[in-house]
Amino acid sequence: MILVTGATGSIGRHLVRRLTNLNVEFTALVRDPQAASLDCDVVAGDYDDPASIARALEGVDRLFLNGGGAIPTDGPQPMVRQQINAIDAAIDAGVSTVVKVSVWGAKPGGKLAEGAHWEIEQHLKTSSLSWSLLQPSGFMQNFRTGAGTFTDDGALIGLAGDWRVSYIDAFDIAACAAELLISPHRGNETYVLTGPEALTQAEIAKKLGVNTLDLTEPEMTARLTGLGLPAPFAADVVDLWREVAAGSLSATTDRVQHLTGGRPRTFDEFLAA
Repeated sequence: MILVTGATGSIGRHLVRRLTNLNVEFTALVRDPQAASLDCDVVAGDYDDPASIARALEGVDRLFLNGGGAIPTDGPQPMVRQQINAIDAAIDAGVSTVVKVSVWGAKPGGKLAEGAHWEIEQHLKTSSLSWSLLQPSGFMQNFRTGAGTFTDDGALIGLAGDWRVSYIDAFDIAACAAELLISPHRGNETYVLTGPEALTQAEIAKKLGVNTLDLTEPEMTARLTGLGLPAPFAADVVDLWREVAAGSLSATTDRVQHLTGGRPRTFDEFLAA
């Protein structure tokens, strides 16, 4: 039995649909079963309620670990505590395999999600569980759901420059996760997942039919703090933008095709879908 966490998110909904179409037995973990709007078996649970996670893991042998994310805080990211608790609960429940969604560039001391995911990765790697780590590039879905991506009049925001990102569709991340969950004999590997092409902000804006707003680092910081983000959090976000502008997410890999046998979607195919 597979337990899918983060089932109502960008990756989770695609994974639920894929596992359903493949007639694979699974349950989706959701905070509110009535509000989840998922056409599958669901179980109520919340990362901040360890007892609910333990109950949800009863009879589970494979766990898809996703959810949370970097939030504005001056202290440790809650996701670290939440997912480490879930890993420990999985061990206690007799789970054999965990497929975790991380981030490309996870590293010790990394800003926001990079550092948080690295801590969780290390805990998983030193556990008794078989594991697979998915480290995707930027999500194409961010251009539909990413807060602060666009100005009020629809311009695409980014640091100035012709830097590129090999954005990936969450559809392809879910497809990779499904293969690893269905074939759990594969394990203890890290997969950097990207789309088939690296695009500039200007190229993406043209595909979306919008203008761009290129900002300097001080302008980006001022914009984020103006939206109400704490100054330290805004500074960390701009540091991550700087890494991206330096090319940290510009390469492409063949890991999607390696796992699924099919090439990842292009940005145009994402928009069409």
